[in-house]
Amino acid sequence: MTAPDDFDAKDFDLTVLQVIPALDAGGAERSTVEITRAIVDAGGRALVASAGGRLVRDVEAAGGEVVIMPVQSKNPLTMLANRDRLARLVRDRGVDIVHARSRAPAWSALAAARAEGAAFVATYHGAYRAQNPVKRFYNSAMARADLVIANSQFTADAITSAYSVDPGRLLVIPRGADMAWFDPAAVAPARVARLAEDWGLDRAGDGLIALLPGRITDWKGHLVAVEAIARMARADATGGLSGLGAGFQLIFAGDAQGRDALEASIGRAIDGAGLAGAIRLVGHCDDMPAAYAVADVVLAPSTRPEAFGRTAAEAGAMARTVIAADHGGARETVADGETGFLVAPNDAAALAGALARAAALGPQGRAEMGARARARIGDKFSLAAMCAATIAGYKELSATRYSQPARGAA
Repeated sequence: MTAPDDFDAKDFDLTVLQVIPALDAGGAERSTVEITRAIVDAGGRALVASAGGRLVRDVEAAGGEVVIMPVQSKNPLTMLANRDRLARLVRDRGVDIVHARSRAPAWSALAAARAEGAAFVATYHGAYRAQNPVKRFYNSAMARADLVIANSQFTADAITSAYSVDPGRLLVIPRGADMAWFDPAAVAPARVARLAEDWGLDRAGDGLIALLPGRITDWKGHLVAVEAIARMARADATGGLSGLGAGFQLIFAGDAQGRDALEASIGRAIDGAGLAGAIRLVGHCDDMPAAYAVADVVLAPSTRPEAFGRTAAEAGAMARTVIAADHGGARETVADGETGFLVAPNDAAALAGALARAAALGPQGRAEMGARARARIGDKFSLAAMCAATIAGYKELSATRYSQPARGAA
């Protein structure tokens, strides 16, 4: 399916129900808020079914309505009950399109949409792994949608390699960065200074400030980053990190979301490498534009492919030099050597080398690379483009209204 070039949102008169497990931090959650605003701005009505979370207020501020229900559950009985809850919501509120953003609620949403004659859309925010037939079947709910949205070409390739999805039902809509929100010129110096103070950063020296944003997981690359800095410290004859400047700091910004044991193990790795003064965990950050503005370099060294990887897009929009693992969606958002650096995944030596290259560029070189990054993100990966393509997809789908369930997905 392709979005028409001459799409006019002025006559968009649809009710769209997005279904997502929770509304906490994450790319799928932020997309839910952003598409809520796009639906309302286009003249439609936006509902969100979710178990709740810190972004509920954002959905409501965007003009949407949140309906709390346990759609995060993978319990089969709860999923059956959710089917009935969602079907009742679709019927009572005249929902035209049900849009699922995760696998467990997708099964309930699919059944509800089919029962009530609504169109069904599913967005792949990840390239889900299917290690066995049971997992493959579980994942297939998303591929059964009338419109399947992939958040990158990498994700689209993973979908088509796993399922027989008609190309007419598959639409690549890259995750978009808000170019107005993530704009260096729009971030007041006071915000940057306040955040630097909260994090205990001292900008008096010439040391590089590196940022690794993202929740604490076993695959975001925190331990790879620790080992990269440890390697640089061991290679420095002075016993410091002179290649990165005096007072180098690496900030891990993101909460553990219950992964306390993993967070503790990262802390032990930092202490064990003698880097307690150079690397710190600061928890969740509510002002990510200021966080990117604080940094000279942004790291995204995920150890497994990210379907899109919003860190690279947001940091690029903020005109920051990005160092990302060379796999997944980062290959689409980062032009190696031009707008940032791509390094071999799970390779601390490669990451250390890229950090040294970024430091060697100096402030002017990094500024020039950052300017190219912002131009690339604005051209190819903007929030405005994502929203326009999604609304156009909704409208085209509502016009065609598939009368039969999508076939060939299982």
